Amino acid sequence: MYKVLAVAAVAVSFATPVLGQSVPEKTGVNSTLGISPSTQDFVTDAANSDMLEIESSKLVAAKSDTKDKAFADQMIKDHTATSAELKSLVTSGKVQVNLPAVMDKAHGAKLDKLNSLNGADFTKAYEDMQVSAHKDAVSLFERYAKGGENADLKAFAAKTLPHLQGHLKMAQDLNR
Repeated sequence: MYKVLAVAAVAVSFATPVLGQSVPEKTGVNSTLGISPSTQDFVTDAANSDMLEIESSKLVAAKSDTKDKAFADQMIKDHTATSAELKSLVTSGKVQVNLPAVMDKAHGAKLDKLNSLNGADFTKAYEDMQVSAHKDAVSLFERYAKGGENADLKAFAAKTLPHLQGHLKMAQDLNR
């Protein structure tokens, strides 16, 4: 009996990170309806987005042209800063959620696919990824800033939103 309980406890502990995001946020239903994400969903999505932005931009140094390098350097700098600020909110106790330490499978798969490309294919995929990721981030931060549950996190989302909107415009300009 105790062995069964121990195995079940281990299984639940491994499944918990997967369950960290609600079905409506995972499927895009909240975004489509303009509904604010839960605090956990916001933190999970923001952290995964930051990790993808940083890691994909690090690939640019070896795989892309100079036009993308300045943008990538800016993404690394800015998203490292927002990641640190988000982590600070969680570790200070102002936001009571789990902060993912590693990228989830979906974001990791996007990074792996990008890493497998070279030349013009890499450049196009990177630029497309940046536009898509920043559209998603702008939606996420707008929705949380308007209707989020945690006042400190709402303030963070509202303060960060203009930077993300600027990133989106920069990414769209790269993609032309």
